[in-house]
Amino acid sequence: MENALRPLIVLGGSVALTLFVGWLADLALRRADLRHPETPLWGLLRRCRIPLQLVMLAGLLRGAYRETAWHIIQAHEVGIGRALTLVLIGSSAWLVVRIASAVVEATYARYAATTRHPDRLRRVRTQVTLIMRIVTAVVGVVAVAAMLLTFPDFRAVGTSMLASAGIIGIVAGVAAQSTLSNVFAGFQIAFGDMVRIGDTVVVDGEWGVVEEVTLTFLTVRTWDERRLTMPVSYFTSKPFENWSRGGAQITGTVYFHLDHAAPVGLMRERLRELLEKSPDWDGRAWSLVVTDTTPSTMVVRAVVTARNADDVWTLRCEVREQLIAWLYEHHPYALPRVATTVAPDRDPAAPGRTPDAHRDARLDGEARRDDTRPPVRDRDRHRVDGEPRLGRATPARDASPRPPA
Repeated sequence: MENALRPLIVLGGSVALTLFVGWLADLALRRADLRHPETPLWGLLRRCRIPLQLVMLAGLLRGAYRETAWHIIQAHEVGIGRALTLVLIGSSAWLVVRIASAVVEATYARYAATTRHPDRLRRVRTQVTLIMRIVTAVVGVVAVAAMLLTFPDFRAVGTSMLASAGIIGIVAGVAAQSTLSNVFAGFQIAFGDMVRIGDTVVVDGEWGVVEEVTLTFLTVRTWDERRLTMPVSYFTSKPFENWSRGGAQITGTVYFHLDHAAPVGLMRERLRELLEKSPDWDGRAWSLVVTDTTPSTMVVRAVVTARNADDVWTLRCEVREQLIAWLYEHHPYALPRVATTVAPDRDPAAPGRTPDAHRDARLDGEARRDDTRPPVRDRDRHRVDGEPRLGRATPARDASPRPPA
């Protein structure tokens, strides 16, 4: 009877104690969250209930599994003990990561609730994200190393490798040069305030918003919902545009190619009316001037300002659309026109004709159509500077009456 109750007491007692402690901890955190709603830490720590229970269950079973006195457990005592140790190490690492994540997120939430500077908020968010990734990586590496050290064979290998640690470090550094450069670039971006999550950047001609920053790569979300994944070393070795650096407000331009008779003064008044009605204009500045002229058109530039890149894009499109519609409706003469002339009539080209024959036929037709045109004298068929004159001499008609037939 004792041999039957002992395994039940050990296993059942461990599970019951684990569930009770988990419920008690969750209850305490829930009450603390209700008492201190301004601090999100207690609510975030409630996510640690499952890893906490797993750590406690693995620890209890690791210390009391020999007391079950089961034959199958005694036969595989070493393997079961090692498996419970691995579970204990893994669940402990999971618990540490959850606690660190809760603390970091709570700190960022409190800072976001007190600050009013979006630039500082994006910088802190980027740093917090990278710090959390570093903590996760470190805890994961330590947990894996601890798991490997539970095996005697890996202990012997680790001891022998310490003697050649210097050579292995050099070889690993050369082999992972690009990876290490990305890691150091990630640190530089995180703490050098070069680019932050939420910044509007232009990379390789693509406009987008920084969505994710890690120690090795950076993700940019473009305006059409595409994702550009680039190594972080790119941002430390090549130039790029950061429109959010120094403030999110931005200036946009709209160009118009118009006729020289366009009413620039009326366009300036119309632009002011459009901006006053637009919610995207931040009211900082605006202008409309002629920046260039060509023989057929002139270039009019409208300058507008907005709070961020999204608003300035919308405002530019709105100004362009409204001004063109206004010009088309009230001042159509201001729109650019293409000057054309009517080409002279030509005889159909006969096959086998040379260019000179085509030219002579065209000139003969013009002479026949124009009765007032004087005949071309033979004396005009001479060369000027070695080039023939454009025209064909037409012999003068005989004014004497013809003999009767």
